[in-house]
Order: sequence, then structure tokens, then C-alpha cells
Amino acid sequence: MAAKRPIIKAIEWTKIAERVSDAQKSKFVAFRVKSDGYLRRVSANPENAPKLDWAYYKKNVPIPGLVDAFQKQYESLQIPVPADTLTSTIDSQEKEIRDAVAKFKAESDERIVKMKAEVTRIQGLLPYEQMTMEDFAEAHPEEALDPINRPTLWPHEPEDQIGYKPDDKGAH
Repeated sequence: MAAKRPIIKAIEWTKIAERVSDAQKSKFVAFRVKSDGYLRRVSANPENAPKLDWAYYKKNVPIPGLVDAFQKQYESLQIPVPADTLTSTIDSQEKEIRDAVAKFKAESDERIVKMKAEVTRIQGLLPYEQMTMEDFAEAHPEEALDPINRPTLWPHEPEDQIGYKPDDKGAH
């Protein structure tokens, strides 16, 4: 007869709803209503087809062999259930995404440590209004004017210097 009914995993709608944007809420609700309606219709039906009383039909159908032919066809009927070919793909994608998220978290933790160290360094500096040019050069050597090692032309902006080439990253 028919194949065993597939087991439906519990859907955690609240966890999904947390990730749905406000613009997609109405579509999400419509999808949930359709899904719940389908699940109710499937659950309302028995898992197996009802058993037929073939003896009753053999006794009451006057055409000889007809009930036997129907019984043979009915019992040989196989309702195909599609093979689950996507669960393994989804599981592998989920593992890849979990790995990517874990990697991103680790990289973010490293950036947080670096940024906290930078915040601590900046908090330890003199206030800018109290700094001299030498204090600024010591605190920010890459930004300070260095007329001996890196002479620049007034107004000392990168785009005003000889040999300046704009990069495409800053293009609007």
C-alpha cells in the first residue's frame, strides 16, 4: 500500500519570526497560515487507507472475477513518496554557515580586543587641546607632519601632493 507518512519536525515559528524583517512580516504570516492549514489537513486523515471488506463485495457484485481484479490492483497500488535528497545538502549548508559564523565571531572578538586596546591608548593621551605638535607627532606618527622624512606641500593633504594617484575605493 502507501508508504509510511513522513515525520514532520516541529517548526519553531517564534525563532523564525525573530529573523523576519518588518517588510516581510505579512508574507511570513501568510506562509505560516498556509503551512498550518496543510498540516491540519494532513493530520486529519488517517496514516493508512481504510481496510476494505473484499468478502462483502465478492458476495454482492454479480460479475465474476471483477472484485478479484480490483482487489489485486488495489493491493498492488504503491503511492510514491519522493525520496529525501535535500536534507543532506541542507545539513551540509547549515554546517558551513555555522562554521562561517563561528569564524566571523572569532575574527570579531580579535577586532574587539584590538579596538579596546586602541581606546585605552587614546584615553591615555593628553587632550588634543593641550597637545603640542611634538606630542601629536609622538601620539600619531603616521599622521603628523614630518618635514625631514616626508616633506609635503601646503595644504598638506594627500591629493595636493606630487605623484598622488586616487584609489577607486574612495570614488563616489
